[in-house]
Amino acid sequence: MRALPLCLLALMLTGCSLIHKPYQPITPLPASKTTPAHKVTPRPAPVKIYTDTTDLLSKPFRDLGEVSGEDCQISTQDSPANLNTARKRMQIKASSMKANAVLLHKCEIITSGAGCHRQAICQGSALKVSSQ
Repeated sequence: MRALPLCLLALMLTGCSLIHKPYQPITPLPASKTTPAHKVTPRPAPVKIYTDTTDLLSKPFRDLGEVSGEDCQISTQDSPANLNTARKRMQIKASSMKANAVLLHKCEIITSGAGCHRQAICQGSALKVSSQ
């Protein structure tokens, strides 16, 4: 009876060793034939956040529209809603509108949002600030 587990163990160890292929080193391609595997996408331009309108008084700017960002905590087991994540998503949306600044109106955490246990929301105006 003791021989059966030993035979099964020996069979499993030899069966696994037959699966492996012999080692073959990888040879690099010549430099002329190498091409990038994926297209490099440019990073979005950084978007500055203004919290006070007096910072914009001496700068010419154009209002591109309202932007908002949100972070949702669906259940109590999920990670909590974060204002920094909502603010970053607002900046990404503003960058897609070709804005280089956002005038922040408000950031708040709502506890009774639709479909969310807690929700962080940031709202602002996307701006194109000219450097003069």
